[in-house]
Amino acid sequence: MPSFSLPPINDNPEGGWGPSSSNLPDQFKFKDIPYAPYSKSDKLGRFADWNDSSDNRQAAIGLPTTQGARGGGPGGRRGDRNQAFGSGTASAFAYFHVEDESSFSLVDNKATAPRRGGGFNRGRGNVRGGAGWGTRGTARGARGGANTRGGVSQRGGGARRGWRDWEKNNRTRESSVVISPQWSMLEEIEFHRLNKLRLEVDEPEELDSYGRLFAYDKSYDRVTTKTEKPLQLVDRIKYNTTTSDDPVIQQLAGKGVANVYATDVILSVLMCAPRSVYPWDIVIVREGNNLFFDKRDGGPFDTVTVNENAADPPQDPTPPNPNNPTEKAAVPETPSINTATSLSLEATYINQNFGFQSVIENSPPPAVDFAHANPFYGPDETEPLASCGYRYRLFDLGITEDEEIKICVRTEVDAYSAGQGNPREGQGLVTIRALNEFDPRAQGAGGAPDWRSKLDSQRGAVVATEMKNNSCKLAKWTVQSVLAGADLMKIGYISRANPRDNTRHVILSTASMRPLDFAGQLNVSLANGWGIVRTVTDMCMKMPEGKYVLVKDPNKPVIRLYAVPMGTFTGEEEDEGTSEDEESGI
Repeated sequence: MPSFSLPPINDNPEGGWGPSSSNLPDQFKFKDIPYAPYSKSDKLGRFADWNDSSDNRQAAIGLPTTQGARGGGPGGRRGDRNQAFGSGTASAFAYFHVEDESSFSLVDNKATAPRRGGGFNRGRGNVRGGAGWGTRGTARGARGGANTRGGVSQRGGGARRGWRDWEKNNRTRESSVVISPQWSMLEEIEFHRLNKLRLEVDEPEELDSYGRLFAYDKSYDRVTTKTEKPLQLVDRIKYNTTTSDDPVIQQLAGKGVANVYATDVILSVLMCAPRSVYPWDIVIVREGNNLFFDKRDGGPFDTVTVNENAADPPQDPTPPNPNNPTEKAAVPETPSINTATSLSLEATYINQNFGFQSVIENSPPPAVDFAHANPFYGPDETEPLASCGYRYRLFDLGITEDEEIKICVRTEVDAYSAGQGNPREGQGLVTIRALNEFDPRAQGAGGAPDWRSKLDSQRGAVVATEMKNNSCKLAKWTVQSVLAGADLMKIGYISRANPRDNTRHVILSTASMRPLDFAGQLNVSLANGWGIVRTVTDMCMKMPEGKYVLVKDPNKPVIRLYAVPMGTFTGEEEDEGTSEDEESGI
């Protein structure tokens, strides 16, 4: 007959429920784990009761207990005034977060909108400077659409979003230049650091002047929306030669008149860098103790931006994925005329032709020749030259008297104003630019009003919108005028004859202002601009001889300085790569 033996029974001499800690068998692997005693009356049917707000649940997760949480006794639940057995020892199993939480930050610190009577207060009024609901009327739009001052518009308690607004901030721009793996990044400067720089610079010294100027046609100052003039296509030649290819700068560099050489177009981009949104790049070459700031052929310096600083600037379509045939087939054959690239080319065309058209080429008044002829116009050229004068000016960037840091800048003026002095002596010089309107209803218009209906009656609103949407472009034009020593800036307002046609334009008006006064309206600080130039100069002077590229990040307010091979952007790098491929048999 088989035998039966009882298993060992461990009695608890301490009188509790369950085995004693001293009698715990070794075969169980719980010897070093603390044990929480419990009472027979404890409810063990639920692993976690989230609806229970009693102190038992708080103690079980390691939170401090408060007696009478709901008006009851020590247990916290009404009718349960007896403290559960063993509840004080449950904290042995509690989880404590010991990691550093200093890296966490509160994203939204706005006050939560309180509920009143089960719904929002439907009174009439405005919220002044906050997102919370006021006592007398809160937002006008618990019923739909809100009007807030200093806060976000609210509809039903939430922000009103437009069509595909979630996608607008996710669009990324490409860099103006491809960053090669062979480049090494040397410095990185954020825009908020550039805004703190200051350097006061005295009046410059004029080294020489070249070119011929025609008189500005003052009849364009009297143009209105009712007497608009068509923009004409004028065939003229105007040069935009980079610094290193300028024969005059080469001669001045041979004489050692300065340490840094640049053009007003390149220098204005650097001085207004904190306002820029679109990417750009400047090529910097150090030869001996000299620095040359250059632009690339076909780079961003050859075109004019449109609504760069708008809240929702014009966008280029996302390039299709070549590996996805569906995306490739979905691309329209005719590109939009309101993309960023198309508008930039259109604005460049408008600026050039408005400058050519708004001068008087046939005397009177006669043309004015500077000390020398145009340095870029060759004897084989047959097309007529545009009105343009080049003034080579020397600015002293030294902080102390013993410091020799001077910059030679080639500046440009477009015309002269008859009867305001002698242009040869730098009097009555004019720079001519143009703002363009494409389609007020198109994406990227930046909320601009219709010029034909507002330009004559509400010019201030039009100007304020342009100063907001084109802050960087207007600042660069103003800095160029100040560097050139121009007395007047002429800015034309040019619109499409038909919003759907980007080939025909009309001149609606022309504004005239003094560069220094306009710089004050735009809040342009020349001292800050010179501080940026001096900082970049000192940064490059510390580097060895070679070629460098200063690149504006396409999506962040940051500029970076890269060291690049000497053959970069000259074609030599590509030739070397081709010869290496041929030798390797590729």
